[in-house]
Amino acid sequence: MTHTASFAGVEDAARRISGVAVRTPLIESPALNERLGGRVLLKAETMQVAGAFKFRGAYNRISRLNDEEKARGVVAYSSGNHAQAVAAAARMVGTRALIVMPADSPRVKVEGVITFGGEVRSYDRYTESRETIGEAIAAERGSVLVKPFDDPFIIEGQGTTGLEIVEDARARGADIDQLLCGASGGGLIAGINLAMAELSPDTAVIGFEPEAYNDTQLSLAAGERMTHPPVARPSICDALMTDRPGELTFPINRRLERVVTVSDAEVAEAVRTAFRTLKLVVEPGGAVSLAALLAGKVEARDRTTVAVLSGGNIDPGLFAEIIDGRFVSA
Repeated sequence: MTHTASFAGVEDAARRISGVAVRTPLIESPALNERLGGRVLLKAETMQVAGAFKFRGAYNRISRLNDEEKARGVVAYSSGNHAQAVAAAARMVGTRALIVMPADSPRVKVEGVITFGGEVRSYDRYTESRETIGEAIAAERGSVLVKPFDDPFIIEGQGTTGLEIVEDARARGADIDQLLCGASGGGLIAGINLAMAELSPDTAVIGFEPEAYNDTQLSLAAGERMTHPPVARPSICDALMTDRPGELTFPINRRLERVVTVSDAEVAEAVRTAFRTLKLVVEPGGAVSLAALLAGKVEARDRTTVAVLSGGNIDPGLFAEIIDGRFVSA
């Protein structure tokens, strides 16, 4: 019987990852509230195992392997955060992991995979297909392919983020008017949508993408999965450079209120503000929600807003450029 992602699965995932994943805090900054004129709560997944939300889904999936599957190992493809999460989860359950990563992945993410004991296979994201490479390696080794978002257990694991958001917001007497989250392949925001539809259906869930990588925005407008036009330059949001929404995630994410795009310059300002005002290190792909708030693309005045800071794995050189004001977007 095929497993389908559901709210019950999100609850099951929460039990499975309890005590292994970090229950990350909702952070509130008086300075940010004053600047934006509303109440803003930030879900700091930067503090998660391996530095991003991806560990939730990876552990929920990999911890379900039987002994025979563990003996054969796992294969994944990722620009970095899923890669590190899979390597970390694999080590915890006692199996090996090979990760197919773009040759231009931030060094900090590649080093993270290696630190967690994973093996890295590089590829050219512009001329090669990571899916084809990953599937071929998995077939050759007999390994289990752990997809970054198109897997119901991955979606449900990421959905525990939404579960915690609602529980912690209610504990602080906050009714969430809008929840902001990066879109990309859609695993995180799909899991969050499963949780919000059940626990807080009146909360508007809004997705965010880099300007040139707006495939979810295009897909929602068309009513079907679309790819974005060819892109001449990569975005600094390396974690959000998918070419189309996931086959399993897109139907769930059709409940999104809308998708908003942000520029690299706006994202850089959000990374800088997160460091200077909030004392948090946030990677560009994890800062898109905050970027939209700071740029006035989403109204926060007189509302309670939750923004997901989905990861903190940023290249040290790029981070220094942004913080020092030396970064110039293309």
